[in-house]
Amino acid sequence: MFGLPFDYNEPLFRPPSEAYSLIFQVTLGCSWNKCAFCEMYSSKKFKTRKFEDVKSEIENTAKEYNDIRKVFLADGNAMVLSSAKLIEILTELNRNFPKLNRVSAYALPNDISSKTKEELIELKNAGLKLLYVGIESGDDEVLKMITKGETYNSTLDGLLKAREAGIKLSVMILNGLGGKKYSEQHAINSAKLVNEIKPEFLSTLVLSYPYGEDHFIKKFNGDFIKMTKMDLIKEMKTLIEKTELENTVFRSDHASNYLVLKGNLSRDKNEMLNRINQVLENPEYSGLREEWQRGL
Repeated sequence: MFGLPFDYNEPLFRPPSEAYSLIFQVTLGCSWNKCAFCEMYSSKKFKTRKFEDVKSEIENTAKEYNDIRKVFLADGNAMVLSSAKLIEILTELNRNFPKLNRVSAYALPNDISSKTKEELIELKNAGLKLLYVGIESGDDEVLKMITKGETYNSTLDGLLKAREAGIKLSVMILNGLGGKKYSEQHAINSAKLVNEIKPEFLSTLVLSYPYGEDHFIKKFNGDFIKMTKMDLIKEMKTLIEKTELENTVFRSDHASNYLVLKGNLSRDKNEMLNRINQVLENPEYSGLREEWQRGL
């Protein structure tokens, strides 16, 4: 979209919904970078960037694009920065882009919890309106096996704190993360956690193996049994069945998802469950994704 006056430190990742946002890397890599399933930043050593460098990129970009409305702060979890540093960056963004109406970033629950409620409110008022959080699972046993560095309670505490400050949340659950053995508890406890958080957006991705299944199993601290497509869809059914949400936008439309569902929980919950049941009753159907990509 943009011909920018600076180069990114690759690889660069952003949520699908930030496809048309201007991205500034305020950190490089991920400060945790230990999750068994994630290879996004394995080629990078984590570091925070100097404010002067980020400021220069913002100012130079604004000379050509001063009508920017959305900005995403990369890399893995910009919220690891102190509130003071984030406020500096947000102030600079607002000064250079007068039409800016939303800044978003990836975040880890512990990094949210490390900030006071007053600091989070200040960040929200400065434009940080949306955080993307990979919850992955609400099950403590699964979280430990994937070396997530979070628990049910730490995730709940951090995300409720963000909500209390008025920051919107887009959270993600990883379908198949615990394998067949832990599938039911993974789905049930993930739904339980999401029910308590009540995020504005909820999405699911399917566990993938960028370096092969064996590579993942070596990093998984438990007995991992790979799930079939139908196993994954059954797990999705359990997750959705157990949700008790009033107005959360749900998406399972990532490239990794076999069954694409789009809707509002709870308004479209029964319709989504009906679609899942239709697929489970016809497991011989091979064009699963294509058949259901219309969504709701």
